Amino acid sequence: MDTNAIRTIGRQELMINVRNRWTLVFAAVFGVLVLSISYFGMITGGSLGFQGFARTSASLLNMVLYIVPLVALVMGTLSFTSETSAGELLFAQPVTRGEILIGKFLGVFASIFTATVIGFGLAGVIIAAKAGPEGSLRYPTLVAYSLLLALIFLSLSALISAICRRKTKALGVALFAWFFFVLFYDLLVIGGTFLFKERTANSLIFGSLFGNPVDMVRVASLMTLNGKEIFGAGGAALLRFLGGETSSLIVLLIALSVWVIAPLIAAQQLLKRQDI
Repeated sequence: MDTNAIRTIGRQELMINVRNRWTLVFAAVFGVLVLSISYFGMITGGSLGFQGFARTSASLLNMVLYIVPLVALVMGTLSFTSETSAGELLFAQPVTRGEILIGKFLGVFASIFTATVIGFGLAGVIIAAKAGPEGSLRYPTLVAYSLLLALIFLSLSALISAICRRKTKALGVALFAWFFFVLFYDLLVIGGTFLFKERTANSLIFGSLFGNPVDMVRVASLMTLNGKEIFGAGGAALLRFLGGETSSLIVLLIALSVWVIAPLIAAQQLLKRQDI
């Protein structure tokens, strides 16, 4: 692959998102949500004020698991199903379809990376100034998991776009994918466990964890944030089958890497066969 072509396409994609203000909008959304969760996190206990990084990171996890996949799917789908004239012009250039796919993928990820670092970074500076730096090492770890989750759902958006090709259809499928992985998957697994005996149900829960990147990021984050008491059935089954946090975390990271690479390869293969 021509790295110069990939770099040029990626830079162009990043500039398009910056000019369309998507990057700034999501940076502002991330920053406001982080500050709101930190400041209002203890309102149910009758107190207001900025929490430290340890409590803020744990509280942010659910927000990350809901918002980051949606942002990645929408931005990726809009990029990979660009306007017909612009797409035809790009594919008419002396570059391979794989270079175009990788360039767009890296460009959109650079946009999400910029928005995440700005939003979380500025909010982190304010939290450190108000609540102190204690527990600050957990905060960048959560940001890293957020970016890994964005990579996975960007890869899925590339596959969805390659299958659907039309923007409206791809957006509809992308929103369904978000609903399935974020909201419906766990309910489906829990319902399935009632159909089997305990041993088979435990194996089902263990195996199902690797079918949902959102659940894997949740469990990996809780391991890092020392939140074992709220692992859920999937995390508990993982520790029980693999016998420890270190081995479990390694297996999770390998599985998450597969979730990044496999849809991207499938999208590239589909793109090669299409008549554009």
